[in-house]
Amino acid sequence: MATLTAAFVLAISLSSIQNILIVALGLGFVIFFHELGHFAVAKWCNVYVERFSIGFGPILLSWKWGETEYALSLIPFGGYVKMLGQDDADPGQMVDAEIEEDPRSYIAKNVPQRMAIISAGVIMNVITGLIFFAFAFKMGVEVSPSKLGTIVVGKPAWKAGLQEGDTLTRINGRNVSSFKDIIISTALTSSEYLEFEGVRSDGKTTFDLKVYPTMTGTRREIGVGPTQGLQLPGKAEFEAGTVIGVGTSMEKASPALEPNDKIISINGHLLNGFSDLQNMQARLRSEELTFTVERSKGKKETTKVDIKVPPQTFRTLGLWMDIGQIEAIQVGSPAEKAGLKPGDKIVRIEENEIGLDVGKDLNPLTLPEFFADRHGQSVKIVVTREESGSGAKEINLTVTPIDRPGWVERPSLPDTPLSVPSIGIAFHIIPTVLKVEQGSQAEGKLAAGDQIENIELFLPEGAKPDLYAKAKEGLSIALDENNRNWAHAFWIMQTANRRHVKLTIKSSEAEGKPRVVTLEPHRAAEWYLPIRGFRTNPLSIEQKASSLTEAFSMGINHTKNSMTDIYLTLRNLVTQNLSVKELHGPIGIAKVAYQVSQQGLADLSLFLGFLSINLAVLNFLPIPVLDGGHMVFLIWEGITGKKPSEKILIAATYIGMFFVLGLMMLVIYLDIFVHGV
Repeated sequence: MATLTAAFVLAISLSSIQNILIVALGLGFVIFFHELGHFAVAKWCNVYVERFSIGFGPILLSWKWGETEYALSLIPFGGYVKMLGQDDADPGQMVDAEIEEDPRSYIAKNVPQRMAIISAGVIMNVITGLIFFAFAFKMGVEVSPSKLGTIVVGKPAWKAGLQEGDTLTRINGRNVSSFKDIIISTALTSSEYLEFEGVRSDGKTTFDLKVYPTMTGTRREIGVGPTQGLQLPGKAEFEAGTVIGVGTSMEKASPALEPNDKIISINGHLLNGFSDLQNMQARLRSEELTFTVERSKGKKETTKVDIKVPPQTFRTLGLWMDIGQIEAIQVGSPAEKAGLKPGDKIVRIEENEIGLDVGKDLNPLTLPEFFADRHGQSVKIVVTREESGSGAKEINLTVTPIDRPGWVERPSLPDTPLSVPSIGIAFHIIPTVLKVEQGSQAEGKLAAGDQIENIELFLPEGAKPDLYAKAKEGLSIALDENNRNWAHAFWIMQTANRRHVKLTIKSSEAEGKPRVVTLEPHRAAEWYLPIRGFRTNPLSIEQKASSLTEAFSMGINHTKNSMTDIYLTLRNLVTQNLSVKELHGPIGIAKVAYQVSQQGLADLSLFLGFLSINLAVLNFLPIPVLDGGHMVFLIWEGITGKKPSEKILIAATYIGMFFVLGLMMLVIYLDIFVHGV
């Protein structure tokens, strides 16, 4: 019985001989037990098995034991069991009268017996996958937890009110335990929205809300990332200069952070996660902070070390830009309760009977702190709103901010709007200059009305390389109506601490070619950054069974989820809720295999379990030449009492072959030209 799956080219192109052998052994195990299922049931039904082969094509090694030839073949794409009266390469044999009369031929057996033979390989793959999963969970598998890290401003998760540090427990009634579960549930949903249940970062407050995913590129997304932990990377990354940001306040820490330090408190406040670390830094941004870290002294000994870190202010250019319309509003936020709507533009804030124009009296980039500093108070704002038939109209609203510090939701990605967490709005900063600060480097070089078309952040001659030194495209950020990236560029200017700036400017007065102005950002006097300039490792948890019984229980659950996810993937490909560009072929799988083989036996076992389940599901699809196609013919025969005609069998078989070959060519094309593997 032939089996076809791209998984069996997994070992091709791997650079490590050891990894090749380990992966080949695991794949051989999957193939062997699939074919053993067909073989054992065929023997049990007294079918004459001519050959049992692992692999296709020319035979490398063979031996005869009893009446059956056992072989290892050249092409490791699968394997086959060649039975009398059943040969995918020669479908006409299945209706040969002489063979049909042989009592030991496959075709002479009744329908239930042939169904048992056909389905045995798939059943064995499910059992093998379950064993792989159970083995992995007994050893322990490291996964990213279902705790949320980055919440991309303006995306569905942000709009729904999810926050960094939230832990998801159920999605659409299905338990989730890892970040991968969140991505899969989102990508494979066919409903308009997802029902999220979880716990806030305080570990006590629960929530139940709806998130409306969007189709972004090739699959549905909600705009979330995995969370970081509280432990710093090891020695190699410290030496590579990718842990402490160049020019940040953490470079001035006393004493210095060391590899593998784990931050446990700030100013005596015990941290319960990375989001707590971020919030504490933001709330105490203007103070010198005492970071207490747990430091290893030996194999088992640790000590606590207090590290003093000074505050640090924003780097600015002395330019105040125009504020854009509100792009997004969070559900249930103070802004929504106050009556703000997407498309509104905040033009003025009334305070102490004085009207403060946004862009002239208030820098739009400071609004996150402005509202945060007034949490619990009523703030009067004036917005312009486009109304049908009457044009722009000024509307007076009152909003009461909540206690959430500014700049905890950073525009780290291009075209990400700036958020005001305390009222739950997000807006872009338009690259049109409204004001130039007196005494700044920009004074005399730019003027109100100038349009900035591009910003380039470059290292001055002799400067120490920073985290962006190896960026392929440098740090050149386009600014126009389609790339409203000023907030993003401003944030990158904070993390690229030593870089100067080149602005490409189109003057409001001059005509012709845009001009270039070079500026050196300066530190603001009293505008403090919410970070200190270091990074930690991603957070991971171990999923490990305490007993063999629990391991198999976890394996059964993982098997059911994997089978469901594969069917959902196929459904979404058909309904175009998932792009075929998400598929990977043998080259892409080989790359994944190389990575998991380096991570350890547990990860490799988990991966092989998925491949085994993948083979079981795909091989049982109703496609001729696959087991599922044969099952369709048997169901037809069982219902009608007649075998399909020879013409139908031959035509269906060749159609199935062309389909499978076409699919293989497609995924190989995607690997090379789309994924660039």
